[in-house]
Amino acid sequence: MKRVLFLLGHLKDRDVEWMINNGKKENIATNDSLITKGVAIEKLYIILSGSFSVVDGVNDGKSIAQIGVGEVVGEMSFLESRPPSVSVVAEEPSSVYSVSREMMQNRFDIDTAFKANFYYAIALFLSNRLRRTTEQLGFDSPEEIDMVDENILDGIAQAGERFNELLKKFSEV
Repeated sequence: MKRVLFLLGHLKDRDVEWMINNGKKENIATNDSLITKGVAIEKLYIILSGSFSVVDGVNDGKSIAQIGVGEVVGEMSFLESRPPSVSVVAEEPSSVYSVSREMMQNRFDIDTAFKANFYYAIALFLSNRLRRTTEQLGFDSPEEIDMVDENILDGIAQAGERFNELLKKFSEV
């Protein structure tokens, strides 16, 4: 499931509109790093087009994951204010939506409902990522494989429409 659906599905229309109007599009060339392991980042990214490799720097530069359109990137460093533990490198010409930590913090300071909804959405998709990782490691329970949280389902259709608005704004559709 695209991470952006978790985020956009738990925000209010006015908050999504604020994000669209206060972020910007960045173009990333093939083999350029969006995020470099150990180097602090001050932005949150949503992939609008293209694909990226996640590289941990331990396995001779080999990719440990592929990510594409609709994925949220940089959320862990955004939450913790720590440098990223992996690099994210463009596999092809790509574009991302970015919003700065400073802009987000300014919005959080004046709108606590937006802040609560944003962090709740981040918590949901980090939980989802952890569940997927434990499944990949073979620690899943067969009865849980097809379970989907109803809180997530409620907002998916609306989140899809909101992501399409983001893509239209930055001419990716």
